[in-house]
Amino acid sequence: MQSPANEIIVFLCVATVMILLMAVILLGTLYFYRKRQISFLKEIEQIKSDYEKSLLSTQIEIQENTFQHISREIHDNISLSLTLAKLNLNTIDLYNLDKLKTQIGASLEQISKAIIDLSDISKSLSSEIIVNQGLLKALEKEIGKIQGMNFFRVRFSVTGDPVFMDSNKELIIFRIVQEAFNNIIKHAKATLVELKLTFDGNQINVFISDNGKGFSKEMLELNSDNSSKAGLNNIQKRAAIFNGQAIIESECGKGTSIFVSIPY
Repeated sequence: MQSPANEIIVFLCVATVMILLMAVILLGTLYFYRKRQISFLKEIEQIKSDYEKSLLSTQIEIQENTFQHISREIHDNISLSLTLAKLNLNTIDLYNLDKLKTQIGASLEQISKAIIDLSDISKSLSSEIIVNQGLLKALEKEIGKIQGMNFFRVRFSVTGDPVFMDSNKELIIFRIVQEAFNNIIKHAKATLVELKLTFDGNQINVFISDNGKGFSKEMLELNSDNSSKAGLNNIQKRAAIFNGQAIIESECGKGTSIFVSIPY
């Protein structure tokens, strides 16, 4: 029979072993937890890095497409107007006053058109209107400009309680609508466009539809003119920048519809 002292020693030894075992288990758990936490943080950083690379790539591609658009506008409109003005001025007959007046007048008209076109490009690229007046006012001005040039009629409506978002996000939405309008002007041959903004729950929904000629995706892929395809891709990529999505539906002879949703 063990003495009380021996029993105490045995108890203390067992307790010590149990404490050490629990400490080892606890340290092991903490070690594996920390290891998993580090691995998880690395995965998060990798996902973040991949997302930032994808975002940067998208922004660069959109920027490149914007530069190409500006280049085309300058070549097709401004350069042509200035060239015609130059040709008129080069063929001036100083001894024929009637013809002189006509040629100078035509040259001034072409130069004025070039100035207006250049001003329109400058205004379309500026973000000041968004910062100073907000998305809705900017859209109203854009619609007024479109209708003033008799491209097509626009029915514009807003439902829900407007939410004032970050200016960069509002600018992206404005650019999406601009891109859609530009595509309609160049390719759709539409007479009526409907633009609806819905402030719904935690996101803004933008619906743009036209009564133009529409297209089939198969024909779009075969089309050698990539400007319309690039425009539609830009819309989807711009929406993706802020975790949004863009759905584009079209059918030959039945127009095109674009639905964009972007979280606040």
